[in-house]
Amino acid sequence: MMLRLLGLIAVAWALGFAVFMLRLAEPADAMLTTDAIVVPTGGPGRIPRGLSLIEEGRAKRMLVTGVATGLRKVDLAAANGHPRAIACCVDLGREAVDTRSNAEETSRWVREHGYKSVRLVTSDWHMARARMEVGEALDEDVTIVRDGVRAEQPLASLVNEYNKLILRRIALWVGVG
Repeated sequence: MMLRLLGLIAVAWALGFAVFMLRLAEPADAMLTTDAIVVPTGGPGRIPRGLSLIEEGRAKRMLVTGVATGLRKVDLAAANGHPRAIACCVDLGREAVDTRSNAEETSRWVREHGYKSVRLVTSDWHMARARMEVGEALDEDVTIVRDGVRAEQPLASLVNEYNKLILRRIALWVGVG
């Protein structure tokens, strides 16, 4: 009986992982406009994507959440270009250290500005968990647009991310954290 249960769990995990891989986030419609853009730090291509969208007028402001202490806007511009967009329209969030605290920092920032729509720009493989966390933290009347940035990851990293997603979803279901 125990062996069958373990087999069923393994099959369910494998099918879930297949769905996870098939549903990796795609880039959102580049013409779509939202009130704000939120970019968690941690992956290549995220910040340049957000800055391009700000320069194109696709949102009023952008939050880069999880920024290292000491990083200045001028440093961000030196690394990514877009100095005018950064000077006028980018806020640096320094409180977050992980996906969960990125969501909490995002929620405070969105409430402070009264935004009702947010474009979440993160790596395609990170989007499911980031979207889940941000969705839990934001008010129900805020619309979240998924904007995935293509990122090559080794299989082991994808498995790790899928496991984190499952564990965090279970924690939210049972009311932990």
